[in-house]
Amino acid sequence: MANIVDTAVNAGSFSTLVAAIKAANLVDTLQGKGPFTVFAPTDEAFGKLPEGTVDELLKDIPKLKKILTYHVVSGKVMAADVVKLKSAKTVEGSDVKINASNGTVKVNDSTVATADVAADNGVIHIIDTVLIPA
Repeated sequence: MANIVDTAVNAGSFSTLVAAIKAANLVDTLQGKGPFTVFAPTDEAFGKLPEGTVDELLKDIPKLKKILTYHVVSGKVMAADVVKLKSAKTVEGSDVKINASNGTVKVNDSTVATADVAADNGVIHIIDTVLIPA
């Protein structure tokens, strides 16, 4: 099984996320022992951001790191556990809200499109919107 970064690369729908992870020097971290839970926005999710946002973030590494680490939770939190939570503390330091009351799992304003993508150092939950910390 591949680690989180390699799993994202192999999926083919995370080229923006992978480029951001590389730009923020987080590859080694996310290839590390973990385990990590990553709420991974697709390229389509990044496409929803206002035009120029991604380019701006790639030039502002501290802000990019803050946003990327806001998508990561320490530990391996599978969907069966996520649905029991109301919030989760991110590596960035603040919490994401979790709502599983309507049959779909929402993380802040994002919907989990695919849950429990296994990696050897954690799990990926694919989301449809980029999470932005307050």
